[in-house]
Amino acid sequence: MARTAYVTDLKSLQGECSANYLRLVRLVGDMEAGQRRDIALRGDKTYFGDLHLYIHEQAPYTTMVDVSQTGPLDAVLEGSRMRVHLYHDVRMAEVTDFQRERHFNGRYRYPNARMHQPDEKLQLNRFLGEWLAHGLAHGHTVNVPEMP
Repeated sequence: MARTAYVTDLKSLQGECSANYLRLVRLVGDMEAGQRRDIALRGDKTYFGDLHLYIHEQAPYTTMVDVSQTGPLDAVLEGSRMRVHLYHDVRMAEVTDFQRERHFNGRYRYPNARMHQPDEKLQLNRFLGEWLAHGLAHGHTVNVPEMP
């Protein structure tokens, strides 16, 4: 039986990037380059960790935001980190760096040497969306001094 090639779901990817743009804009507000915001993620009596947002770079049409998470399992697992580009002219946010790996393709042949999923780029942007939605729903801002 012949295998069919994976076709990038561009509509889903663009929808996720548009939704992530709106989520990030709500979370970073009027922050400027060099500023950081920590969002504590808590339930009723449970601490789930912190979501960290850092404005790495700002230009008229783009902003680079470093998004990371720390939590109770940091001693066992390395916290997740990603860099997200916000494109203000098209109102989209895209993950461009995850765990120090950059430039993700829209699709990958599977299997591959890095064991990326065929829709790795879409999955990373969905993961960012879940993080941000959780931060908006359950987060509490913690005041942090500006980074030097």
